[in-house]
Amino acid sequence: MHLHRAALMSGLVLAACFGCNDGTESVAPRAINATPQGPAFTAGSGSVSTLLGRATFFDPHDDVFKVKRITGDWHAEVKAKPALDVAVQSITFPPGSHSGWHGHPGPVFIQVVSGTMTFYESHDPDCKPTVRTAGQAYLDIGDHAHIARNESGAPALNIVTYLAPPGAALRIDKPNPGNCPF
Repeated sequence: MHLHRAALMSGLVLAACFGCNDGTESVAPRAINATPQGPAFTAGSGSVSTLLGRATFFDPHDDVFKVKRITGDWHAEVKAKPALDVAVQSITFPPGSHSGWHGHPGPVFIQVVSGTMTFYESHDPDCKPTVRTAGQAYLDIGDHAHIARNESGAPALNIVTYLAPPGAALRIDKPNPGNCPF
């Protein structure tokens, strides 16, 4: 319970730092039916997303936004041109729910706050599951299709932080790649 509260507070602090909007922006699937022009996209099933905040970071004096921090042996660096949107979202996954196949315009940092989540990648021909439990994280680079599934019998909660080009959609729907049996 303490870990759940700490992770939720962390997400809320991130949201406060990165700004808020009116919550009307959706990252839900936009196209779920096959058309003569293209493949059917896989809609999520049962998950509920809440955008906690989104803001654009830029350097008014440089065409490259950069942040670098070195503390002892720990080094971190973020660089974006011309700017960087940071968005924070809470996603609840009831048992049996999933995100649908999708990608992102940039990296996504996923914290499993409670429950158990299973992630699958479209480029894995064997469809090997990557399982993460409460207190663990999953880094999604965003450059290929993937799906998040709650295959457990209990609810799960993720706090997700997106790094994206300014104004870009946070989610890009993708067709089922056919490498997994579901």
